[in-house]
Amino acid sequence: MSGPLHLEVVTQSRRLLDLDVDEVQLPGTLGALGVLPGHTPLLTSLGIGELMYRTDHRESYLAIQWGFAEVLPDRVTVLAAVAETPEEIDVTEAEKEKEEAEAALKTVDMVELEKMRAKLQMAITRLQVARHRRA
Repeated sequence: MSGPLHLEVVTQSRRLLDLDVDEVQLPGTLGALGVLPGHTPLLTSLGIGELMYRTDHRESYLAIQWGFAEVLPDRVTVLAAVAETPEEIDVTEAEKEKEEAEAALKTVDMVELEKMRAKLQMAITRLQVARHRRA
């Protein structure tokens, strides 16, 4: 294993992270992707889920919704449609969104089904990431 990975996470409106890390786990559209220094270069699309990064044996998390990641041997660049830190997540709002999506899934037609599944998945992800809030 070589030196650290440089992780940069940006959205259309801001830069959330720009730091060196030991490991990154990404929510790829086809499944989770783990990245360590020296990883083979690749581009991947991102789904909805938790982005985990580790520095000095400490894990930190972001809630990610859609986007792309470029992985190089010494850096990971994430361009996300939505990205939130645990501290930014309103747990009450996320719980409400989760309940609304669960209720809607019971009655929606096929056209709205994927939209509601995505809403539910993001609400669940936001709640998971919020649990990682630093005390």
